[in-house]
Amino acid sequence: MLAKTEERKRQKGEGKKRRHPGEDGEGGERKRKGGEEGGGGRKRLDALSVGYFRRVGERLSEGFEEKEEREMFVENVLTEVKGKAVVVAMDQTGSITLQQLLPLCSPDQVAEVLAELGDPAGSEFKGVSCDRCGGHVVESAVRQISRWTESSQKETTEEDDKKESCDLLEAQLLSLSQVVRDNIAEFIKHVHGSHVVRTLLHVLAGCLGPARTESRPGTKERNIAPQLTDFEIPTSFWYELKSLTETLMDNVNLSVTDGVPSAVFQTMLTVCHRNRPKLCKQLLKRTTEYLTSRNAAPGVSPLLVFLKDPASSRLIETIIQLSHKSLLRDLYKNHLKGQLVDLALHSIANFPIQRLTAASAKYKLFLGLFDELIQGIEAILAAGHMGVIVQLAESCAVGGEKQEELIQCLLRAFHCAEPGSRHVSCLPLFMSLLTYEVYYHSDTAEGNTQTEVPLSSICYHGSRLVQALAKFKERSLLLSSLRTLTPADLLTLASDPSGSHVLQALITTSSDKGRGKILKRLEGQYVPMASSRLGSRVLEAIWNSASVSHRQSIAQELVLSESQLRSHQFARHVWAKFALSHFIHRRTHWQEIQSGESKKRKLFSDILA
Repeated sequence: MLAKTEERKRQKGEGKKRRHPGEDGEGGERKRKGGEEGGGGRKRLDALSVGYFRRVGERLSEGFEEKEEREMFVENVLTEVKGKAVVVAMDQTGSITLQQLLPLCSPDQVAEVLAELGDPAGSEFKGVSCDRCGGHVVESAVRQISRWTESSQKETTEEDDKKESCDLLEAQLLSLSQVVRDNIAEFIKHVHGSHVVRTLLHVLAGCLGPARTESRPGTKERNIAPQLTDFEIPTSFWYELKSLTETLMDNVNLSVTDGVPSAVFQTMLTVCHRNRPKLCKQLLKRTTEYLTSRNAAPGVSPLLVFLKDPASSRLIETIIQLSHKSLLRDLYKNHLKGQLVDLALHSIANFPIQRLTAASAKYKLFLGLFDELIQGIEAILAAGHMGVIVQLAESCAVGGEKQEELIQCLLRAFHCAEPGSRHVSCLPLFMSLLTYEVYYHSDTAEGNTQTEVPLSSICYHGSRLVQALAKFKERSLLLSSLRTLTPADLLTLASDPSGSHVLQALITTSSDKGRGKILKRLEGQYVPMASSRLGSRVLEAIWNSASVSHRQSIAQELVLSESQLRSHQFARHVWAKFALSHFIHRRTHWQEIQSGESKKRKLFSDILA
């Protein structure tokens, strides 16, 4: 079966893809018999073994009702693995099965698997770790050390071999770390081996995120930092992390030329920042000193070159995010001052500038950054680098500085500052990121008249910009513009994937009086809102922030369409959450409940304020 799969891949031309060091595939031939060598000169599992491990994987997916049954099953499978762990780990089916099996193993069983993968001297770790299938197995085994705490705690009530098994697993991880340190350049430059190093860094620092999974075609990747969970580590890991980071810093030159080593250094800084802050501070300083000490053109900081490189710019982003105030100030004053607009216009360098703007939001340093970036705001808008503008607005909201200046600058940039009658048009312009003339199809920049244009072209970054502006101390301009929208436009806004967040932010942050004016404009639109996937969510948020009188007005309109709402897939949830059946049949009781909720909400808001 595996041979047929490989044959189909060759026919599709996949054999032309670049092979990473440590991968097999020289010639792409695979043989079926166990013990025979496949392409790349390594042994393969025979067809019977592949079938066995596939069935094991299916049984593991089903789960076990009894602990004894699970333990016996794991023991039997490990017996089959013994003596050929390397071959099993480097086979696709065997690798997937071992990854499922290892979390069910005891620490000493995991240690035995690691010991066989690395042989007594640990020299085989490199080959397995740098394999596209074996690397996942090594990562999974390394992650099991997070159970060291629970096993070590049991030693007071159970036999002493619990401690011995933990010590064995600890020794295997230290052995792996030694192999990594001895071959650091090859590991961090390898597309698969680098992931083993990153997992090892997490474990040595005492924190773990979700297990890495293979990306599948058609799946949407989200650029969200994984949530890390801390766990207790043995004392030896404390010292080993220091040794490993020292070895990595000796090879810091690799981090600026290749994205794979750069990701390893980013992981190193992130985990140390979480659990070893003093060590992280030293690493940040040393990495920055290296980046700023390279040769460049006379009078030009080398950092400006690195900021425009895909590999090193990611590393600089991480450095900026984790840096303390003095390092941020040094980066700006000695290397970036006077260059921010040019960097913000660059397709790669604008991302580190966004991180710098966010990191400096609570410091006086932000005032200098703002004054410099605001000079090129129209050029940045024209370049389409809206992330810089959005982050500038969010930093103004966080620090409470330069808010009015940014609003006026945006009004000028979107051509709605003069005459003053254009101010009420700012919300559609900000959300669509279009100038007044383009949005209203006007050929002249003069004149106060405008034709009514249905709300349209709401975009993601425009929504993000308005949501940031909604956090400003003075929001009257946005609220005035919102109140000029027609009921149909408000419904469009509530039903739009980006616009719904804007409407929710503006209504929920308004005063009761201001909220009432907006809800007045929404009258007649509550039923279609409740029947919309996104609009129903907005309606629920409005309901949660509304006063009892406003809730009563909303309920009065909704109950007129009872049959429609109760049968609709989205609206029926609104009907239940608003307790509209109670509103119809037991209105006095409904009002008492709503009044109680309103008092609780007000009490909590006063406490939080």
